[in-house]
Amino acid sequence: MKPIVVVLIFLTFATFVGGVVWTTLQATEVECEVCLAFPHGEVCRMGRGPTELEARIAAQESACGGNVSGMAELIACRSQPPVSTTCPLD
Repeated sequence: MKPIVVVLIFLTFATFVGGVVWTTLQATEVECEVCLAFPHGEVCRMGRGPTELEARIAAQESACGGNVSGMAELIACRSQPPVSTTCPLD
């Protein structure tokens, strides 16, 4: 292989790894817990995001994800009001 090809491969790889590390280490600003009621009981999940709204949406998505089956139930779960929501301040 030509040296320029090796350098380009290395730079591409280093850029990719740097991007992954940078996005992983970015601090999220808000963390919320959302509790939803299901027929089998209440389920609470945590979510993180740059805003409180996005953290709540992430937590609700997480709670719905493993507790419903089918698209109709998922859509209904996403729009149901939470039993409780907690977004503690650091």
